[in-house]
Amino acid sequence: MTLTRRLWAYIALTVAGAALGVWLVTLWLPGWLVDRRPRDGAAATGNPAGTAPGDARRISAMLFYVAPRGDGLIAVEQDVLYAASPADQARRIVERQLAAAPPGHATAIPAGVTLRALFLTSRGEAYVDVSREIVTGHPGGSLHEVLTVYAIVNAVTVNLPDVTAVQILVDGHEVDTLVGHLDLRHPLRRGTRWVQRTP
Repeated sequence: MTLTRRLWAYIALTVAGAALGVWLVTLWLPGWLVDRRPRDGAAATGNPAGTAPGDARRISAMLFYVAPRGDGLIAVEQDVLYAASPADQARRIVERQLAAAPPGHATAIPAGVTLRALFLTSRGEAYVDVSREIVTGHPGGSLHEVLTVYAIVNAVTVNLPDVTAVQILVDGHEVDTLVGHLDLRHPLRRGTRWVQRTP
């Protein structure tokens, strides 16, 4: 066999080997890369596979409820489910703030209010979109409106230091106010003046 024929035979074998390698990678690689995480939702909630929801990792957060005299807010330490990202942690905190108050406390949030969406911006602002019950179920009054708004604003800004302001949206829309008193057309900073010290 001449040198030229040997060279062409070597090239043919090399090309055939490369083609075989590509075929094997195409055939087997998807199986190697398949997502092997649990499919039961445990990873999304922070639960290890096979554990009960009550065993999920939790953090301690400061949430805000109506003071005994009704003229301000008090901070109450509560357990909140842990989330890995700041946005998800903010969602967990707001969902807990919107839920029923712990025994012995009163909530400033009207019944039935749910969190529709929440997102954070690079400017350190949170946009919290809640359901329309925050308006339709609100008892009215300037003080109660302030307590409702700052229970949410403070819950986010106190527990997430990188968030400096919160804007409340209702059913996906910006609103001028909840019930006619507090301007909600821009993000609000933490309202410490409304928080009373517990005795």
